[in-house]
Amino acid sequence: MHQGIRAKSGLTPQTRSRSPEHVWMCVLIEAAVMVKWTDKERSLVQAVWEKVDIDVVGPDALARVLIVYPWTERYFGRFGDIFTATAVLQNAGVAAHGRVVLTALDAAVRDMDNIRGTYAALSRLHYEQLQVDPENFALLADCITVAIACKLKSALDPQSQATWKKFLSAVVDAMSSQYN
Repeated sequence: MHQGIRAKSGLTPQTRSRSPEHVWMCVLIEAAVMVKWTDKERSLVQAVWEKVDIDVVGPDALARVLIVYPWTERYFGRFGDIFTATAVLQNAGVAAHGRVVLTALDAAVRDMDNIRGTYAALSRLHYEQLQVDPENFALLADCITVAIACKLKSALDPQSQATWKKFLSAVVDAMSSQYN
């Protein structure tokens, strides 16, 4: 393994004897934790977010998750009938929770340097009490991006989309941070 990577990874003498796969995993975890934002990236994320209507995109994004990935329905049993696309799209509980999700996303936009801290308690709740599979956070992030793209159309150009995806990846990482 390249010495420069070991030096940057902060590995101690005790961890240096671990497998190369473990070392690379440590490097990847550190990279995910330490998200750096350029001024342009901050501006792009905020510009996208300013165009988002939480009351429209939130319900749309959560409905997409439930329709495209039907196994996610198991986390929303309290919403009643969500077993068909029509039922999901007309469900007030789905719409309300979609707004809650996007309202929580607003906190990350406002504090991009502390996304992990912002979501620590929410991550713990989803892990300990709700027992949500953390893979679902990435599915939701993708559906949020699709819902935003449908609304913004050409205003979400490839550069903005790439930056938005980086931002949501940091949110997904933060939401998964309390999982063992």
